[in-house]
Amino acid sequence: MTSKFFHYLPLGLMVLLISACTSVPKPAVPMSAPEGALTRNENGWVMDRPLASFSDYILIKNTENGPVRVTLEEMIPDLAQFDVVFVGEAHGHAANHYLQSRIFSGLYRLNPQLSLSMEQFERPAQTIVDDYLQGKIGEETLVFEGKAWPHYRSSYRPLVEFARHKKLPVIAAEVPGNLVSCIGERGPDFLNHLEEPARGWVAQQLHLDDGPYRQRFYAFMDQAAGHSVDEGISEEQKTQQKYYRYAAQAARDDTMAESIARHLQSHQDRKIMHINGSFHSARLLGTPERVALRLPGVTMANIHPVLVENPDRPSFSTEDLAEGRYLMLLYPVPPRFVQMKNINAFIARTKSAIDKDRCAY
Repeated sequence: MTSKFFHYLPLGLMVLLISACTSVPKPAVPMSAPEGALTRNENGWVMDRPLASFSDYILIKNTENGPVRVTLEEMIPDLAQFDVVFVGEAHGHAANHYLQSRIFSGLYRLNPQLSLSMEQFERPAQTIVDDYLQGKIGEETLVFEGKAWPHYRSSYRPLVEFARHKKLPVIAAEVPGNLVSCIGERGPDFLNHLEEPARGWVAQQLHLDDGPYRQRFYAFMDQAAGHSVDEGISEEQKTQQKYYRYAAQAARDDTMAESIARHLQSHQDRKIMHINGSFHSARLLGTPERVALRLPGVTMANIHPVLVENPDRPSFSTEDLAEGRYLMLLYPVPPRFVQMKNINAFIARTKSAIDKDRCAY
């Protein structure tokens, strides 16, 4: 994929094209996993038992003495002690979403004062989400008017339905995608000219200072085809473009963090489980670090998915291990695209979505 080709796509769709590689909207089936031992190798660790199917998973805890394989029943009580638990996801992966629902219900059993925060609903949809939870509208209205993600029913329905039946709050935490595109195209100063109610859909403060997360995102842009900057522009323009795209990413993280912090401030007896794409919470950077800036002293933990290369001998690296307090080893997914002509055909089929995603302010 050429960087020049992707330069003409809005930021929101570029994110979609990358995450689409893990979009497998099929329901997961729980299965019991046999015991397995971890063996150290030159790159990290390898399990001596396979991931038996796409619905299988292996949980790893990152301890001071190295990685340890744990069960779900062992992990839940540990997570329950934290104020906010971030469950990263490979969007659309069946086993990943199954685990999210198991973790949420397990945390609820230990502490019913629990709320669900979701990247998958944008702030303007909060009243629609609330209406659904209160039985005022049906699921079709929630999906359409709430602009739910395309695989809502297979991936997120179990979480929302559990919250609805247990009368738990669901936080529509994310910034609208169109505003993300605006910041990516025009920079963070765009927000100074944004009027209400739209201004309230983005965090009041964006944290744009240099640091590990910014460098991580810049490296991601350089490596990932969908986020590479155009080779045909000046170095100054490249620097500005990178900064604008980082500001767009920060707007997402800061908005989700502000949504979480506000909920905790107004519901001090509650804890939160937040779900987001794994990049947003890896190493407790991104969204978690922005929660901590707003709520010093808040306790947080994260779970990070790792799609293994070989399901017959699941392995993970030292770098993988540093991504989370827990890792979930998952079956790999097939690439969505292999040839450029197929990407071009996809773009042609979704032209209206591309145009809609451009900044309209």
